[in-house]
Amino acid sequence: MKSKIVALSNNEDFKKLLKQKKISNKYITLFFGKLENKNNKKFNISFVVKKKQIKNAVKRNKVKRRLRNIVNDLDKKTSINYNLSYLVIAKTTMLNNEYQVIKETLFQDFKKIK
Repeated sequence: MKSKIVALSNNEDFKKLLKQKKISNKYITLFFGKLENKNNKKFNISFVVKKKQIKNAVKRNKVKRRLRNIVNDLDKKTSINYNLSYLVIAKTTMLNNEYQVIKETLFQDFKKIK
């Protein structure tokens, strides 16, 4: 089921997600949990790339584009829990590795969440 992907907008939403469950690997840290006042028909996910870790804006945007593309593929090929909201924080290792390896790792992490 293809649904509209919506980013988190409130600072409070980010703070609430950071206090909930997380999964971490060498490419990303994934925070997830339930938020109140959330539309269950929309896929709530945000991507964060820290400026202190990746200084160049072009590289930060490249990492976010990669993550968005992976999540779009994930949405098409697998079932994702739309009741949860997600926060993906990228690590510097995403720049140096192949896209396919990162994609497989993220697919495994999202399969753990049910």
